[in-house]
Amino acid sequence: MSRAAPAVIRDDIAAMDAYPVTPAAGMVKLDAMENPYRLPEALREQIGRAVANAALNRYPDPRAPGLHARLRQVMEVPAAAGLMLGNGSDEIISIVTQAVARPGAVVLAIEPSFVMYKMSARFAQLRYVGVALRPDFSLDVPAMLEAMQQHRPAVVWLSYPNNPTGNLLDDADVERIIGAAPGLVVLDEAYHIFAGRSFLPRLAEYPNLMVLRTLSKVGLAGIRLGYAAAAPAWIRELDKVRPPYNVNVLTQAVAEVLLERMDVFEDQARRIRADRTELFDRLSEMHGVTAFPSDANFVLARLPDAAKTMRGLLERRVLVRNLHGAHPLLAQCLRFTVGSPAENELLLAALGEAL
Repeated sequence: MSRAAPAVIRDDIAAMDAYPVTPAAGMVKLDAMENPYRLPEALREQIGRAVANAALNRYPDPRAPGLHARLRQVMEVPAAAGLMLGNGSDEIISIVTQAVARPGAVVLAIEPSFVMYKMSARFAQLRYVGVALRPDFSLDVPAMLEAMQQHRPAVVWLSYPNNPTGNLLDDADVERIIGAAPGLVVLDEAYHIFAGRSFLPRLAEYPNLMVLRTLSKVGLAGIRLGYAAAAPAWIRELDKVRPPYNVNVLTQAVAEVLLERMDVFEDQARRIRADRTELFDRLSEMHGVTAFPSDANFVLARLPDAAKTMRGLLERRVLVRNLHGAHPLLAQCLRFTVGSPAENELLLAALGEAL
């Protein structure tokens, strides 16, 4: 007799919720920090040719030498660093977590931050320790140092800029954490194109540092490509956990083409940064709204009643992310992705009516 699936699922998994992805058909979609701009027609045609010539009947080359070389050149990955590709940065988070998942191991992260650090630890049955940021969203360095001393984490996750707060952590604070950490420190630079600061050039200074990035926020969320750079010794071990064909042939073909045209994405990022400033300023002018400065492609804001405002926005077909209840520091907060100018105007008009 076969057993029903729930009977054999781990109790802790059964008690969890899946990562929420809200249906967005017909909505002004400002909930997932996506780039609002499509690619130029000529570039889309070039992608079409590359895809048409992809060997769909073959497994992808797990070494992806062309893509590795292009990423190193375009993203200025230090020559001495190892490089690993992932199916988005989410997969690399999972790979890192699995690789350190020995009995009693601890994963530590700042809070509030990207939820997948905590979820991946739970999936791997690791103990997770969260250390709250200060009310201004800066690192609480004494609390971090105390937690590392007490729990001796195998991995420390720092989001730089941080999601969902949007701010860059102070470099001196980050340096102290890296220097004191007993294991690996992963600096998640998913929003680096909007921030203007990076630890990638400094990898040689810190043998226990990994810089994690994704092309999703650059403007390529649909192809799912992430990459991690660290000392070769780290990459050699993590590569043992990486699924052998994790980056498919279409992603490899498209990414190689598009990485030759980073000027397109840099131009889009400049527009988004300018629109971010305007969105922040106009949110700050709204009665009862406290907007927080951002170095990413979204703006976090605290409102009088996040749930009421969220309902009002949904009624007006505008989708944002409600973070109230996710962490005490996010009480009554909504997160707004910076969209196109037209989308931002629709958001602000709807918000003015929904408050």
